[in-house]
Amino acid sequence: MTDTAGTPSEPDGPAGGGEAGKDAGGESSGFTPGTEPGTEPGADAGTADAADTGAGTDSGADSGAAADAGDGDGADGGTDVDAETPKHKRHWLRWAALGTSVVVLAAAGVGWWFYRKLDANITTDTTAAAELQTYEKERPRPVSLKAQNILLLGSDTRSGAGNSKYGRDDGGSQRSDTTILLHIAADRQSATAMSVPRDLMVDIPSCRKPDGTRTKPQFAQFNWAFEFGGAACTIRTVEGFTGIRIDHHMVVDFRGFKAMVDAVHGVEVCLKEPIDDADAHLRLRAGKQKLNGEQALGFVRARKSIGNGSDTERMERQQQFLGALVKKVQSNGVLLNPIRLYPVLDAATKSLTTDPGLDSLRDLYDLTRSIRNVPTEKVQFLTVPRQPYSADPNRDELVEPEANELFKRLREDRLVLVVPDKDKKNKKAEDKNAETPTDEKPDGTGSVSPTPAPTFSGTNAAVGMCE
Repeated sequence: MTDTAGTPSEPDGPAGGGEAGKDAGGESSGFTPGTEPGTEPGADAGTADAADTGAGTDSGADSGAAADAGDGDGADGGTDVDAETPKHKRHWLRWAALGTSVVVLAAAGVGWWFYRKLDANITTDTTAAAELQTYEKERPRPVSLKAQNILLLGSDTRSGAGNSKYGRDDGGSQRSDTTILLHIAADRQSATAMSVPRDLMVDIPSCRKPDGTRTKPQFAQFNWAFEFGGAACTIRTVEGFTGIRIDHHMVVDFRGFKAMVDAVHGVEVCLKEPIDDADAHLRLRAGKQKLNGEQALGFVRARKSIGNGSDTERMERQQQFLGALVKKVQSNGVLLNPIRLYPVLDAATKSLTTDPGLDSLRDLYDLTRSIRNVPTEKVQFLTVPRQPYSADPNRDELVEPEANELFKRLREDRLVLVVPDKDKKNKKAEDKNAETPTDEKPDGTGSVSPTPAPTFSGTNAAVGMCE
């Protein structure tokens, strides 16, 4: 990822904008209105020259007088200088200084206004924070304090003017068809995004519902957790079957996703076959093409009309699209271009709900800045190892011990190797024939291991959808 530019580096409040204006003004002008910069040095030079050249002669005295009346240039040649010139020059400099100060202050004010607007867009999920605090003693403890685990939830709510056309609104109910656990390594040199299938059968704890009542603990499909108790219930469920401490969470709804794609002027995809899906409001031709926000939303949501219609294939498509989006943002320099960065931030923050630890633009900027050097090939996407549930092939269950090995590596901030599914078999063969397979310790040092480092099927942001 790349560093951001145009985002306030010290957005602590109005004082930050003032300091920026003060610094910028100082560098631009070097003086303040009401002073007479450049006048005294000229006068001194004129006096000195007059003393040197006019000693004992009338002409020298005249030259010195001319120099004193002027700006010091008269001493060189003794020529007549308009006595009014210094006054006009001082007058012009005063206005230049005043104009510069006004421009700097105005720029700082506009920057502060943009910052406040974006900051106010973000919604804080205080309900989830309170619920998680109640169960703090039951939650897993973090193993690596510097690593970050952020749960990303795609809200499938139909409430709101921008979302109602995608389906029926059952009294403002909320759903989450997309759940991704983003693990950011402690050394900030890699990021792993692990998708959790909506139909995965898991243990869901007792959760507080929006009306204040509580559900019973039950074994059910994963996406019920978000419908039961929102982000807090989903976090507790994920922590329960992975043992990974969730540090932060973000919820993005339909509008935010569409607007972000539009803000980067679309994302390019390649389709092997045309798509005609009335439920997803999507009709696309086969081949390479650029999708706008509306089309992109339909593309990542479509299920029955693409491929084999499985949720597994949809998750893979979502991962590929997110990788292409990350690559598009970086390749076009959006994060380094304030003019293009603002629409992206505005789109993201308007439909973003976070925990109190990430509910300000400053917090989000610090997070982005901390991972700016992660190369795209180290931004990895994979899905938890799963297979059809034995009691119902329309549901999923975890594949062990692979799933537990993945969770353990993420907990301990150890190396996770993600390779395309077609290359996984080759990798296993290579590891089997290797004489000294190596693993990776949390501190980054290599060590001889009795078993090779496991690999998991997936992709990375460097691999485009059209490659």
